[in-house]
Amino acid sequence: MATLRDLATKYSTLNEEEIEWLELLALDWQLLADLALSDVVLWVPTENGDYLAVAHSRPAGSVTLFYRDVIGEFLRPDWRELVDEAMGTGEPVISTSPAWYEENPMRLSAYSVSRRTENEEEGPFAVATVHTSVADTQKASRIGAAFREVSDDMFAMIQHGLFPSPGTSAGRQHGAPRASDGLVRIDLEGMATFASPNTQTIFNRLGYRDELEGENFSEVIAEIVKGQFDTNESLPLIAQGKVAKRGEITARGRTVNLRSIPVIRDGSRVGGIVLTRDVTELRQQAQELITKDATIREIHHRVKNNLQTVASLLRVQARRARSEEAKQVLGQAMRRVAAIAVVHDTLSTGLSQIVDFNVVFDRVLGLAAEVASLHNTTVHLRKEGEFGELPSEYATPLALALTEIVTNAVEHGLAGREGEVLIRADRNDDRLSVEVIDTGTGLPGGTVGDGLGTQIVRTLVEGELGGSIVWGPDTGGGTRVAVQVPLHWISAQTREIPRIPTPTREIPRIRT
Repeated sequence: MATLRDLATKYSTLNEEEIEWLELLALDWQLLADLALSDVVLWVPTENGDYLAVAHSRPAGSVTLFYRDVIGEFLRPDWRELVDEAMGTGEPVISTSPAWYEENPMRLSAYSVSRRTENEEEGPFAVATVHTSVADTQKASRIGAAFREVSDDMFAMIQHGLFPSPGTSAGRQHGAPRASDGLVRIDLEGMATFASPNTQTIFNRLGYRDELEGENFSEVIAEIVKGQFDTNESLPLIAQGKVAKRGEITARGRTVNLRSIPVIRDGSRVGGIVLTRDVTELRQQAQELITKDATIREIHHRVKNNLQTVASLLRVQARRARSEEAKQVLGQAMRRVAAIAVVHDTLSTGLSQIVDFNVVFDRVLGLAAEVASLHNTTVHLRKEGEFGELPSEYATPLALALTEIVTNAVEHGLAGREGEVLIRADRNDDRLSVEVIDTGTGLPGGTVGDGLGTQIVRTLVEGELGGSIVWGPDTGGGTRVAVQVPLHWISAQTREIPRIPTPTREIPRIRT
């Protein structure tokens, strides 16, 4: 679905500041729908004089009149007169007779949208419509009447550019209170004139047993949190609805999120509303996730340590081996274990199971440098392109496979001579292509062997990664190994964020 910005940019003549204002307003669009107990739709004027819906929210505690979002649709002709009048006068306009939508009668209200800059109100540039079901009996209840009164104040502030408040916390932040979670209406003296049942329940759980209505809300919170009220300077202002801000209070092992919105009429504050939400379970879940992440990182760290220990033991054993063949086999095993350890070491430092494979591969190249030092070889290792980020299930087998390919090029293709190994990576959303090209002696007999290293690489690339690998001669006389790895089943969350291409990175020349 197209975003508000996409639609407003394509179809309207709104400037950047006006679009940003609507984006900020849209963050609280659900709050407005819940307070109005009605569907609310945001319309922007188009270049040809029509109106286009760019935001739509249904009420959480009432009947919706729209079974499908109207975002991206143009204004119905029979609503046009009402919307034009609101846009032209800057005053609220309410239909005198029922409006209709798919045989559903409704009361239609329209409010202009303005923005304020440096205490100066600009003219209307959008319209909000409120679609209220005439059959919904909740509007006649005490709670419904209180919500509607707050809703009227909110839309009146929207008309004069007093809501939303730039720089305040966005309405969709994790744990943000909603109207259905709890609402307190505060007058100019800080007294609670209305408290929803959910708010009353929340404060009962915090240890306050009396009714909230008729009490000074700031004093109620001070009684509950005691010392916390004195150390948090913004909390009294939030409790009195004087500032547009969010805060938290904690008591009896429970955490409650507060969000205050000042109510302004005729240029003066007349009180405020405070939204409340018990976020105890959310905080507990967040703590559990932090603990889980720390545990996973510690596991990767310990696995890395154990693998490094195994690699060290293999290195010691290789040095003591009398047979050159045994030394070679143990050295290869050591490098394979070390390549896996590199991936676990990278995973132990992050919060997710995603690794930047460019960092991993740069460390893997150090293993190839070690091979060069053992074979009296001068090798220039060069990398082009970007691997991007990969999940651990890709990173481990790919690191091990590339270690085998690069070290094989150094150990056999360039043994005892000077040459270059180029590793070129090319990635898109569907596949990762890697080429390893050396300037060595080429494949013996023009074909690849069937040794253990080749079998390991085939198993990793074709079996675990579901890709393909091809060995062949390079035009320069050496060997070219082409690896293709499909990425189509990686979820969108783990795909690499597009990056600006970086210049070719040179690995320092190693000479023995």
